[in-house]
Amino acid sequence: MTTTTWVIIAIVAVLILVVLAFVARSASHRHHRVQANRIREDVQEQSERLDKREAIATETEAKARAAQAEAEVKAAEAARLQDRATGHREHLDSSREELDAQRERADSLDPRTKSAEKHAHEATDDDAVRAERAHKVN
Repeated sequence: MTTTTWVIIAIVAVLILVVLAFVARSASHRHHRVQANRIREDVQEQSERLDKREAIATETEAKARAAQAEAEVKAAEAARLQDRATGHREHLDSSREELDAQRERADSLDPRTKSAEKHAHEATDDDAVRAERAHKVN
């Protein structure tokens, strides 16, 4: 074989190697593109799930703020009602004391009340004596 033939064979061999390298490189690039597309799809799905979770978290936070505000309003109303009830109770106690004082004054002025208290006291003493005698008999 002549030198020219060997040169042609070498050139063809080099061309075949270049084509094989190009095909292998293209296949590798194609595989990487497919893999990158899969990763992008996964990222998109996860991003959508995260967006939904973020919307739920935002909604829950808003509900919590509304509930907190409502609780504060109710606490303020409860405190106001408690103050009002305390005022009523103090006025009631004061009025009762005044009525008791007036009743005692009326009783001290009425002679019948004094004798009624004396009879009530004597009746209580008689009941105690009878109960003691009954207890001794049994």
